[in-house]
Amino acid sequence: MPFRKSLSHRRINPTDRIPHAQPSVYALPISVNFNKPFSKQWARFSALLILAAVINMTLLLSTTHAEEPITIRFSHAVANKTPKGQMAIKFRDLVAQRLPGRVKVKIYPRSLMYQDSNVGAAIAEGKVELAAPALSKLRQFTPKLQLFDLPFLFPNMEAVERFQNSMEGQALLYSMEQRGIVGLGYLHNGMKQLSGNYPIRTPTDIAGKTYRIMTSDVLKAQFEAVNATPVAKPFSQVYNLLVTGTIDGQENTWSNIYASHFYRAQSHIAETNHGLLDYMVITSPSFWNKLPVDVRETLEDCIRLAIAHGNQIAARQNQQNRTAILGSGMTKVVELTQSDREQWVNAMKPVWGRFSADIGEELIRAALVAGQGR
Repeated sequence: MPFRKSLSHRRINPTDRIPHAQPSVYALPISVNFNKPFSKQWARFSALLILAAVINMTLLLSTTHAEEPITIRFSHAVANKTPKGQMAIKFRDLVAQRLPGRVKVKIYPRSLMYQDSNVGAAIAEGKVELAAPALSKLRQFTPKLQLFDLPFLFPNMEAVERFQNSMEGQALLYSMEQRGIVGLGYLHNGMKQLSGNYPIRTPTDIAGKTYRIMTSDVLKAQFEAVNATPVAKPFSQVYNLLVTGTIDGQENTWSNIYASHFYRAQSHIAETNHGLLDYMVITSPSFWNKLPVDVRETLEDCIRLAIAHGNQIAARQNQQNRTAILGSGMTKVVELTQSDREQWVNAMKPVWGRFSADIGEELIRAALVAGQGR
C-alpha cells in the first residue's frame, strides 16, 4: 500500500511501510526489512527508538542540571598593586586552583562597585559577596570597632597582630552578625604618620591647622584634642586638597603617602605611629553559611592564606616606601624623641575616655595587654 501523508485517521496495517523518523541528537541507523514478519521488525524498531529517547533524555537532564559555579564578587576601593589588591588577586588564584569549576571570584577594584562607605550595607543586602573596607567605615554597624581608631593604643603592628589574634579580637569579627555582616579576617595597611608644610614635632605644631580624616567620630575627636580642625574627605581627593592648600595636612601610612604622592605636596612628615589603618574582610552570614561545607572550609583557608600574603606585602611596602621617601629629598621626615611622643600621648589619650562606654572598657584593656606583649 502506498505511503500516505497522514496516518492520524488510519489503523496501521502490517503491510504498510513505516515512514522514516526525523533524526534525533543521537539518531540510530535503522534498517527495516519489510519482507520479514512485521511483529519482529516493529519490536526491533520500537526498542531502538526507546533506546535513542533514553540517551537523549539523559543528555538533556545532565545539561539542564549541571551545577553552575558559585560566583563571588569581591569589591574593594584601591588599586590592584596595593597590599589589599594583591590579597584579592591571591584569593582569586587560590580559589581557581582549589575549587576549579565550582567557585569563580570576580574582583572589582578602585570602587568600581562600591565605596568603602557603603559596601557594608551592600554586603548585608546581598548585593556583593566579599569586601575589605577600612575598620573606621564599619562603625555604623557596631561601635566596638572604633577601638582601632583610638590614638596611641597600639605601639606597633606586632601589638595589633597579638590583639587581633586574641579571643577578644576574634570575637569582634562576629560583632556585626546581627546586622548581616561577618568578618573573615583582618588585613593590614600599617601605622599612620602626620604630614604638613611645616615642621611637626609636638601637638602645638598642628594647632589651628586643617587635617583630612576618614569619616570617624574618634578621628575627629583625636584632632580636636590637639586644637586642629578635622575635615572628612574622600581619599581620592586628598592630593588635590593638599596641592591647592584647601587642607594643611593629612594622616596616613607610609605606603599610602608614597603611592598617592602626598610626600611631594608636604614638606614635613612626623613619624608619629599614632594610629592604625587596617581593614576587615567581610561577607554576609546568609551567603557564607549556605555554601556547601567543603566549599566553605576551602574558601576560609584560601582567605587565611591570601590575608597572610597581603599582610606580608603591606609590611614590606611600608618599609620600602619609607626608605624611598627619605631618599627622595622632597620632604623631611621627623623622628620623634620619647619626650615628643609623650606629649602627643598625653594630649590625645583623653579621647579614650570619651568612647570607652561605646567600645567597652574590657576591649581597651585587652588591647593594652596585647601592646605590652602579653
